[in-house]
Amino acid sequence: MKIIYHCYGGSHSSITVAGIHLGFLSVDRQPTTEELLRLPYYDETTLGDHGILHFMGQDEKGNQVFAVGKRNLGDKFGPIVRGIAALIGITGKDLMVVNALSCVNLPMKVGGFISRRMGLVRLGRPIVIWGTKLAFPRMVNLVKMVKQQAEGETG
Repeated sequence: MKIIYHCYGGSHSSITVAGIHLGFLSVDRQPTTEELLRLPYYDETTLGDHGILHFMGQDEKGNQVFAVGKRNLGDKFGPIVRGIAALIGITGKDLMVVNALSCVNLPMKVGGFISRRMGLVRLGRPIVIWGTKLAFPRMVNLVKMVKQQAEGETG
């Protein structure tokens, strides 16, 4: 199965939930700043990266996990991806498209905007990291639901 986590910019929530999914971050405690910054692409994507699927790794069940920034596509993103996947023979049971925006809070939005859009990394990054740490329990719950659903699809 292919699991695609998506968010607005593909730099924070989708990257963090993919990291949780793959075991890069412990589900038992809040991550440290250093652990977040070690995640591939965390607070690093640019406008040119939006729409590009970033392969994050393969989970313990063999599922391929991706992260992507979708910009302003909103709820249209999932149907678009599923439609394209169907054209190339990937069925619903082989694909999950997961919106990570449900985990995003105000500090993540503000810090991400300052860091990524305005380019003021030294100012925005601490704010987005703080927000990510606050949102971490919600992110863990999202990943648990995704893994349960994926197990049901493949089990």
